[in-house]
Amino acid sequence: MKNCRTGRGAILVGIAVLLIAAGANAADKLQIDGSTTVGPIADAFAEAFKSLHPTCSITVSKTGSGDGVASLIDSRCSIAMASRFMKEAEFKNAVNNGVLPVAHVVAMDGVCVVLHPSNPVQALTTDQVRDIYAGKITNWNQVGGVNRPIVIISRDTSSGTYESFNELVMRKEKMAAGVEYVNSNPQAHARVRSTEGAIGYVGLGFLDRYVKTVKLNGVAPSRSTIARGIFPVSRPLFLFTNGYPTLGSMTHAFVTFHLTEQGQEIIESKGFVPRTEY
Repeated sequence: MKNCRTGRGAILVGIAVLLIAAGANAADKLQIDGSTTVGPIADAFAEAFKSLHPTCSITVSKTGSGDGVASLIDSRCSIAMASRFMKEAEFKNAVNNGVLPVAHVVAMDGVCVVLHPSNPVQALTTDQVRDIYAGKITNWNQVGGVNRPIVIISRDTSSGTYESFNELVMRKEKMAAGVEYVNSNPQAHARVRSTEGAIGYVGLGFLDRYVKTVKLNGVAPSRSTIARGIFPVSRPLFLFTNGYPTLGSMTHAFVTFHLTEQGQEIIESKGFVPRTEY
C-alpha cells in the first residue's frame, strides 16, 4: 500500500511539473500589437529579450493604436502599444469583455510637423497648421513660403498619432476633404520626403535629414523641450496590459524593461525620451 501511495504521489508530482512547464511555455509567448510609433521601441525590446530570455517568443505587429487596443480587448494580444491613452468607450468595452486595462508609460514623444527639405518655411504656429489641415490655407506663400500648393498628409483616424494631433492641434476641427491619409509614420515620412509641397506629422523618433522639422509656436521639437513639456504637441507613449502583470512573468519584464539601463538606452537610440528625463 505504501508503494502504491508513493507511486500515485510521484504521478501527481509529475503531472504538476508538466502543468507548470506548460504554463511557463505559454507565459513565454508574447503577442504585441498596436502603435507604429511605439513599434520601433517594442521591436528593439524584443530583440534584446532574445539574448536575455532565450525561451521567450515575441511577435510585434504594428497595426495602429486603435487596432492594438481592440486586440487587447478581444484577448488577441498580451500587450497593446498605444501612442495615446485608451478612450472611455474602449475602456468600457474592455471591462465588458472581462479585460481590465492597465497603462504603462514607457517614454515621451512629440508629434512633429515636417516639410520637404526644399521648403524655406522655418516655423509655423499651431493655428496656422490647423488652418492648413482645415483647408483654410492652401498655398505656402500664405505662410511665408514660395508659390506652391500645399499637399496635406495625415495619419489615418485609427492612429494614436492622429488622435494626439487632432486634439492638440486641430482641437477636433474637421480636416479638409483633400487630406491624404496614410497608415504609418514611415508612410507619412516617405510622402513628405518625396513631395515638395507636402506637410505631414510624425513621432520624434522618425525625424532625420530627409524631412525638415519646423518650430511650432517658436519651439523646436527635441528631447529637452519634450521632456520639459515646452513643445506644444508632447505626449506619453503606452504599453497596455490586461491587469497588472504577475511579478516575474515575461509580460511584467517586458512592460518594465524601459526602467532598466538597457531599456533607457534603447529608447534614446530610437529618438524618444526616456522616463528618467522627465
